[in-house]
Amino acid sequence: MRYLLDTHIVLWIAENSPLLSDTAKAAILSPESENHISIVSAWEVAIKLGTKKLRLAGGLSEFYRVADSNGFLTLSVEREYLQLISTLPEYHRDPFDRLLVATAIIEKMTIITLDENIRKYSVPVLW
Repeated sequence: MRYLLDTHIVLWIAENSPLLSDTAKAAILSPESENHISIVSAWEVAIKLGTKKLRLAGGLSEFYRVADSNGFLTLSVEREYLQLISTLPEYHRDPFDRLLVATAIIEKMTIITLDENIRKYSVPVLW
């Protein structure tokens, strides 16, 4: 199964947070899983660190370390994702999450997220 991890999932893994569901943990740890992050998640973390809306010991380097040490593959932003964003319904106003939705739809991935607004789109969600 191919998964796209929402930004908060990577942060919760970094913090070993109990908020991460058992279902999500099992999916991420499964040897059959191919786990991806979007470069937009790193961008979101960088912005939130800079505005002090997020604290992460080790900063953006820690985000990358968690992604790399867990074998998460990083996706770039492609033209097709941006084209799809322009046609998505306005269920979610967060541009980062809208880009994750578009990425998952085009790449035929399931998003691992707690975000209820993402569930409103025609994209598989695991929690």
